[in-house]
Amino acid sequence: MIRFIILFGFMYLLFHLHATGDISKYINMRYAYLTFIMIFIFAFMSIYQLIKWNMQGKKDKKEEEHHHDHHGHDHSHDENTIWKKFLVYGLLLLPLITGIFLPIATLNSNIVKAKGFHFAEIDNDKDPYANHGILRPNTRLYYSADAYEKMSVSDRKKYDSGNILALNDGNYLRGLETVYNFPGDFTNKTISMRGFAYHGDATSKNQLFLFRFGIIHCIADAGVFGMMLKFPENVNYKDDDWLQVQGTMSTVFYQPFQQTIPVLNVTKWHVIKAPKDPYVYRPY
Repeated sequence: MIRFIILFGFMYLLFHLHATGDISKYINMRYAYLTFIMIFIFAFMSIYQLIKWNMQGKKDKKEEEHHHDHHGHDHSHDENTIWKKFLVYGLLLLPLITGIFLPIATLNSNIVKAKGFHFAEIDNDKDPYANHGILRPNTRLYYSADAYEKMSVSDRKKYDSGNILALNDGNYLRGLETVYNFPGDFTNKTISMRGFAYHGDATSKNQLFLFRFGIIHCIADAGVFGMMLKFPENVNYKDDDWLQVQGTMSTVFYQPFQQTIPVLNVTKWHVIKAPKDPYVYRPY
């Protein structure tokens, strides 16, 4: 019976995540069809276990009569089996219970504070799942050299056309990565974007960072990506305040990184509500 409960529970959890749209807070929706298929697989396995449990119950009644006629039954074996089942089923029930009953936490500035962030990947760090705090998007590790080069050239033509580059939910990661790959093309170009505010180290009162958490495949490889903002006046926004901004791009020397990074000189801005889905995803 416990197997049926576990399988049915996972089926319900996945169904609930899809019905509420919260599945997007765990994975890139490009892979949503896989979890949708798993709903039907868990449903089939649940029915199978229910039938098997019913048949096993009838079989156990017959065996119980047989065991009463034998006095040499090994109880120590039963105790060991019970403890093993308790451990295995407990490990399976833990993520199920937490997934159903605990609220879904949204990544925010507290994660940035805890992990910190840097301009690019740490040297010799080839693990894409370790890049949780990178100001500059870099998906080079997910492609072959030729494929990435072709994609970069195509994106350069796409996002460099026109006088305004509007970074939205659909193009945020690829557009921002293109800006960082070819900063000279976007110098003095108007860029608009939205995200949550974060005050990094050594920023003046008219500077802050605007971030969004981006998901490449799943929440395990989520990273924080964005750009430094420079306002024409001092601002007092708090971390996690959401802003819609527009300005022209230039560069600034950022002391904590000991290097020059892009900065958006803001000309228009206003506070907005946090979007229903605060994450952005890497399109393919």
